[in-house]
Amino acid sequence: MSTSQAGLPIAKAEQVIELLPRMANRHGLIAGATGTGKTTSLRVLAEQFSRIGVPVFLADVKGDCSGFAKAGGDNAKVLERARQLGVELQPAPCPVVFWDLLGVQGHPVRATVSEMGPLLLARLLNLNETQAGVLSIVFKVADDGGLLLLDLKDLRAMLEEVGKRAAELKMKYGNVSAASIGAIQRGLLALEQQGGDHFFGEPALDLDDLLQTGEGGQGVVNILVADRLMQSPALYSTFLLWMLAELFERLPEVGDLDQPKLVFFFDEAHLLFDDTPKALVDQIERVVRLIRSKGVGVYFVTQSPTDVPDAVLGQLGNRVQHALRAFTPKDQRGVKTAADTFRPNPALDVARVLTELGVGEALVSMLDQRGTPGIVERALVYPPRTQLAPLPPAEREALVRRSALYGHYEQTVDRESAYERLNQRAAAAPPPAGPVARGNEPDLGKIAISVGTSVARAMGTQLGRSIIRGVFGSFFGGRRR
Repeated sequence: MSTSQAGLPIAKAEQVIELLPRMANRHGLIAGATGTGKTTSLRVLAEQFSRIGVPVFLADVKGDCSGFAKAGGDNAKVLERARQLGVELQPAPCPVVFWDLLGVQGHPVRATVSEMGPLLLARLLNLNETQAGVLSIVFKVADDGGLLLLDLKDLRAMLEEVGKRAAELKMKYGNVSAASIGAIQRGLLALEQQGGDHFFGEPALDLDDLLQTGEGGQGVVNILVADRLMQSPALYSTFLLWMLAELFERLPEVGDLDQPKLVFFFDEAHLLFDDTPKALVDQIERVVRLIRSKGVGVYFVTQSPTDVPDAVLGQLGNRVQHALRAFTPKDQRGVKTAADTFRPNPALDVARVLTELGVGEALVSMLDQRGTPGIVERALVYPPRTQLAPLPPAEREALVRRSALYGHYEQTVDRESAYERLNQRAAAAPPPAGPVARGNEPDLGKIAISVGTSVARAMGTQLGRSIIRGVFGSFFGGRRR
């Protein structure tokens, strides 16, 4: 299903304000204080993308987005907004797939440790520069030894191995202190307590499963259940960064399309940049800048435009700005900064209007056919077509079980990797002291053949190729395909 030549109605001022599908991969921003209507704007945009056949990925941080799966039209405020705008409400559901890092309210989402890479994992574990350097050494030793890092027990085993061989490895890889190994191990323990152990392992998420269409050619709305995940903001934001990097690596260059291949909504976007090293912020900026050529639109959702670094903010061409608060001098500076990011409208005092907007009202600016930002207008956001209320748990579970993906991600796989290999080597090693009885020597030839066979077999898989990616691999230290 595609009506890509027609604009997608988003809001209405004197005229309808439309988002042009061919400009949707130029990214966007939805901003505003709590309770001003950001989630509704996200919903309207996602519904419009789904309607024209564009798959969507979004995180449900409040637990109220499951209603995408049912037609709306039964909410009094929605009906009143349709009446205000003089539009005929056309309730309709979207095809929905639920995902959950904890594997409770949706299909389990997993990545391997090797796919995550040392840079993102260091951010997730809150490591300092020295500790992050040691983690990179651990990954490099695993790569050089043909050892796959799939889950946390693999990484733990590898940390122990590197710690034991620190003196031996120092000349080739650099210093590995026991203190840094201990700090990483403590970080892994904290991560497990937050539920992170559910995330690492196999089967890893196949990104093709996010690029699906449903009945009638509508784009599937992929919803990451994130209400509990938000209790672990580092895991939430690092996971989304990993997805962004994986999308960039996985998808081919496509240039300018009539409409995106996928639209990715990044809710609570400030978590991406809080306490994030500049080197990583630079990589995020680079990915956002380049991923549009892969046909992916990225939309940041946050309270204020100042939550997003200028280098990233400058790339967000389609904007829906809800009301901002100006209670303090810092707030007032934020309002002025937000006002200055728009193409001026001589008929509007943008800074003043930003503090006066009502719920569901916004300053809206969309890119035109040439990619030029439109003059900012004060507008009412269209009402959503799907149900505002979340689904009852039983209905959500029924949808998950009816999904074509059900059963694939629910069944974990624990194949041979670093943990098993290192245990085999330890078991095959000669005793530390005393003569070895003749006939009991380990058959090193067989061990080498076994390891080589396993590595060769792994090299034929997408995951297996990750062991040769080197420590710098992808943008964020992950795999190179």
